[in-house]
Amino acid sequence: MIDVFTDGASSGHPGISGAGIYIIAADRTKKYAIPLASMTNHEAEFHAVILALDICVNNYPNEIISLQSDSQLVIDAIEKKFVKNSRYKALLENILENATHFPYVFPKWIPAKQNYHADRLAKQAIQQQKTR
Repeated sequence: MIDVFTDGASSGHPGISGAGIYIIAADRTKKYAIPLASMTNHEAEFHAVILALDICVNNYPNEIISLQSDSQLVIDAIEKKFVKNSRYKALLENILENATHFPYVFPKWIPAKQNYHADRLAKQAIQQQKTR
């Protein structure tokens, strides 16, 4: 099983955003701080999951994925396969499509304090853009 922790962050509403992805696979960790376009925090959270699944499709095909995030909105949307806000529908559809590449994707909400690696990486991605 691959443990995937994701977080999205935004500096403003909307504002400069970043995705943090922290993956544990076979006792090795991979860290990704990915700058995003200007968007809201919720949008950044969805994009972080999309990017994480893209990485997993390319690097861990056919593995079981434990997808962990401190975004209740994103985890609920994935579990229910539904989101009310039309702004997030295409993002959720992208996530659900990517999830079909794996035998199982287990979404799990975790408290922010347990997601500190991904949070730090998301904030690092924002800082990279501010210092350009």
